[in-house]
Amino acid sequence: MRRLLIGYDIGSSSVKTTLLDADTGKVVAAEGQPKVEMPIHSPEKNWAEQDPMMWWKYLKETTRAVMDRGGVQRGELKGIGISYQMHGLVMVDEKQEVIRPAIIWCDSRAVDIGNQAFSGLGEEYCLSKLLNSPGNFTASKLKWVKENEPENYSKIHKIMLPGDFIAMKLTGEILTSETGLSEGVFWDFSKNAVSEDLLNYYGIDKRLLADAVPSFSEQGKVSASAAEELGMETGVPVTYRGGDQPNNALSLNVLEAGELATTAGTSGTVYGVSDQVVYDPKSRVNTFLHVNHQTDNPRYGVLLCVNGTGILNSWLKRLLGGESIGYEQMNDWASEVPVGAEGLSFIPFGNGAERIMENKSVDAHLNGLNLLKHGRGHVLRAGQEGIVSALTYGFNIMKDMGLNLNLVKAGKANMFLSPLFREAFVNMNEVNLELYDTDGAQGAARGAGIGAGIYANPKEAFSGLEKLAFFEPDAKLVQQYKEVYQRWESYLAKFISQEVPQV
Repeated sequence: MRRLLIGYDIGSSSVKTTLLDADTGKVVAAEGQPKVEMPIHSPEKNWAEQDPMMWWKYLKETTRAVMDRGGVQRGELKGIGISYQMHGLVMVDEKQEVIRPAIIWCDSRAVDIGNQAFSGLGEEYCLSKLLNSPGNFTASKLKWVKENEPENYSKIHKIMLPGDFIAMKLTGEILTSETGLSEGVFWDFSKNAVSEDLLNYYGIDKRLLADAVPSFSEQGKVSASAAEELGMETGVPVTYRGGDQPNNALSLNVLEAGELATTAGTSGTVYGVSDQVVYDPKSRVNTFLHVNHQTDNPRYGVLLCVNGTGILNSWLKRLLGGESIGYEQMNDWASEVPVGAEGLSFIPFGNGAERIMENKSVDAHLNGLNLLKHGRGHVLRAGQEGIVSALTYGFNIMKDMGLNLNLVKAGKANMFLSPLFREAFVNMNEVNLELYDTDGAQGAARGAGIGAGIYANPKEAFSGLEKLAFFEPDAKLVQQYKEVYQRWESYLAKFISQEVPQV
């Protein structure tokens, strides 16, 4: 009999489900829904909300699809893993009914609340205990609800991260993880426990938080009602959960100090692992517990996040033709233009407050446009180079924190499908890049295997992971892209100092 694992990746654009053969490490079936991006509702500027039941709807559809395609038989499913969009806030009442739409990761409404807490609790306290400013994270979003929607707040039985909500729908149990609590900035790293000081400052009852379980562990079993909706047998255990960026690192077997993972989907990230407590004094780069953290063997995930990355590329696609053109065509147009896009620079920030910009909503800006010289290829190339420049800006912060940034791993997906993007990333940051045939749903499935005890160690879990390509810097291109970044950074500095008018 086969031993099969299911991995879910609950993103803000889609829900992806992968059925993995635990013994071969190979994908049996995979499905993503919807085929167009899920809507993000923005009732006011810089707000971002989604209905959690929409995630559940697409999870059910994708589960039935992979179960059918994989010909799953009774007794073959051994574990379920869940990856999810980080930093979101889901609230349910005592009947486990959703109280209001989820306030998701790119929502910026709580920035001022987090900044006030950074000052009120004290910067030294926040950085030494929380390793972050409370910023725009889940705890601050909950405080916003308390202040602005007291009726909804009074109905709360438990708050959850998006992955915790999915686990609840699967098992009927409301739980979270220590990793999840740290990503919500509820965690006191000095005490290895929930921060009572932060909860007291915000006036939040600790009972609203779910109990924490290890990321790799049995966390409940699929209920009879969920099994009927999913087309799955009752009793399959949920054995892993992790936020999308720690899980992306897991999917690339990035678990030890000094290793790095990157993504460039709607947002762009670089995630480094450290065995030492490190933090950025300005909290532009954030430190959380990694999924394999243990008190006696600590692992911390250092996350650089740029909200405005792939979302800029998809915006340009809609602007230039939508469904009538593909990303390959866009890459071809961009590649017809020389490095530097003949002086055109794109600041890609336009998807909420940017952490690397100290939680400012900088928006997106195109600089140096010459109507007699620049065409669509220039704009497209400047867009990709601007995204890489934003990541490089964060890279430099991570270098200042003492992280070793020489080799980065990524899945061959999203922006990393573009040869131009890969070239710019490798040469602007002067790093080696390895591409793998994996994604977040595969990583969640492998995590489920670890949590279920099918794999004795991560090495076994990643025996089927295939490296597709390796890229290294070219000295000539390094110099060219260094000039691109210097021009981009100079424009950004002028913009921040208000020498460039905001429009």
